Amino acid sequence: MIDLKTISLRDILPPNLARDPAIAAAATALDFELQQTAILIERLDIFGRANEWTEEEVTELAWQFKPPYYDPDLPIEQRRELVSTAIPFYRRKGTPGAVEDLIALLFGEGRVEEWWEYGGDPYHFRVLTNNADVTTTRAHEFIRAVDAVKRLSAVLDSVTITQSEPLQLYFGGVIHFGETIRI
Repeated sequence: MIDLKTISLRDILPPNLARDPAIAAAATALDFELQQTAILIERLDIFGRANEWTEEEVTELAWQFKPPYYDPDLPIEQRRELVSTAIPFYRRKGTPGAVEDLIALLFGEGRVEEWWEYGGDPYHFRVLTNNADVTTTRAHEFIRAVDAVKRLSAVLDSVTITQSEPLQLYFGGVIHFGETIRI
C-alpha cells in the first residue's frame, strides 16, 4: 500500500519521464510539499483525533456543536467527550438512556428509574447514582446536567446515592436427618 506521507513523486513517474533530468528534479522538489499536504489532510478528520484536541479546539468545537451540557471548568477529557458525543446526545435527547449516559460521563455510574418503576407520579423520575459528590459539592451541576437532556415534561423527584461495600460475612447451617434416642 502506498503511504502518501512517505512516497516520492519521482518513484511513481513513468520510466520515460524519470530519465528526463528536469522532470526528475521537479518531482523531487515537490516531494516535501506533497508530504506536508498529506499530513495536513489527516488533521481534517476532527472526530478521528478527538483525544488530541487542544483547549482552544475543544472550546471552539463546543461553540459549534453545542453539546446539551457543557461547563468550561470540567477536566479536558470530559469536555472532549461531551463535544464528541454532542450529535448522538441530540439524537437521543429526552430519553432515559441519554440521561444515564450523561450521568455516567460526568459523575460515574447512574441509573434512571421511571415513575412506574417506583410508584411515583406520572411523568416523574428519579436518579440512582454511586457518586456522593452529587449531593454535596456538585449538586447544582448535577441538576443542570440532568435538566439539559431530560424530557421537558419530566420532573426529577429525587437523587438517591447508592453505595456497595464488600463485607466479610460468614454464615452456616446444619441439617440433621435421623432419629435421636435418649437413654
